[in-house]
Amino acid sequence: MVNVYDGDQVVGQVSENNNLDFWDGNNYTCGSTGRHKGLTVLQDGRYVLIHGSQWQGERDNAEIITAETALREILISGNDGLFKDYLELEELKKKTLTAEAK
Repeated sequence: MVNVYDGDQVVGQVSENNNLDFWDGNNYTCGSTGRHKGLTVLQDGRYVLIHGSQWQGERDNAEIITAETALREILISGNDGLFKDYLELEELKKKTLTAEAK
């Protein structure tokens, strides 16, 4: 389990995941060697960004983030399949992103 922080306060625990990682041709990564990211939501609806590390001496941790930050993390990862798990973020995407002019 990974502790979830809201500022300096631990507010929950979540299971580790790396659903924001992408394949770079050699490994699944979040863009930084030996590091991983995951997204989940607490029972009260708050989004949690999970930071995982394979580096000795570093601990996994997680933080409360806004819906806008959660959307940004999904877009950066390119894992559009996550929108099926987070329908409210897909709605936010539709409301906030401007389509290309034709």
